[in-house]
Amino acid sequence: MRTYSLIISALLVLFFSGCASPRITLFSDDTVPLQEFTLQGKGKGKILVIPIKGKISGSTSKGLIFTKPSMIQEVISQLKLAEKDSEIKAVILKIDSPGGTVTASDILYHEIAAFKKRTGVKLVVAMMDVAASGGYYIALPADFILAHPTTITGSIGVIFMQPKVNNLMEKIGAGLDINKSGKNKDMGSPFRKTTDEERKLFQDLTDELGKRFLNLVSRHRKLDKNELAQISTARIYLAPKALELGLIDKIGYLEDAIAETRKLAGLSHDARIVIYRRTEYPNDNLYNTAVDRQSGQGLALIDLNLPESMSPLNTGFYYIWMP
Repeated sequence: MRTYSLIISALLVLFFSGCASPRITLFSDDTVPLQEFTLQGKGKGKILVIPIKGKISGSTSKGLIFTKPSMIQEVISQLKLAEKDSEIKAVILKIDSPGGTVTASDILYHEIAAFKKRTGVKLVVAMMDVAASGGYYIALPADFILAHPTTITGSIGVIFMQPKVNNLMEKIGAGLDINKSGKNKDMGSPFRKTTDEERKLFQDLTDELGKRFLNLVSRHRKLDKNELAQISTARIYLAPKALELGLIDKIGYLEDAIAETRKLAGLSHDARIVIYRRTEYPNDNLYNTAVDRQSGQGLALIDLNLPESMSPLNTGFYYIWMP
């Protein structure tokens, strides 16, 4: 209680003391530079672990105190920092994501593939709870993909989501007048029904984006026609079926992913396992996904305790599995 009182008092002082006051950072945020921390090992050569957790998006999250960088910004920042360190011989992407927007997923895929091409660094993916749809899409450039025995993956496809409020507006007697220069200008409007023509246009766009995903899977994983036909249904799989279809290379745990990474990169058993964070954690280890306090166990003055899956999705195309 005393800690909460001190923090609130400090915030009130900052609020009322005006713009001339010095800036005080109570908690780490995106303005604090990333630092390297060693999780294990003391030998030569480094394996960098980059946790990718949650929905894939290019949007930042702003709160009362903190500004949280977007996933794209955070991952690319870590890749650029790794590129400057010649001691980093391999990267493990620890993915726990149901996917996200089509464009954000594609940007992250492109940046990961470009990083690998520029540096020659070995890239391994370790899938955790979920690595589905866009979460699988960004794993495609990897030299080796390992899934946890209980990982859910697959959902290789695209979904177009279009919220509608026209029935609600009719019930409450509200309306919206629109002037448009072309008949399709307000396609996807939540304020009216979708026409048959528009529905077909949206389906064509969805199919095109779905083909792009399948083509990338075919190129990276070298699947045959039968395997591609199965995954084109966009269903999800547990790790054993994903292994059978060739979507992953092995089933195991994080220790197995590290062992495979050492082998690929030609590193010793004592190679350093490092991670980038803005905050130092006592008893840190591979299972900590936080980069800073606000994404870990940091203090929140107002916490609604809403699960991430309840955050709204706007009208658009998504590489996402959202049950």
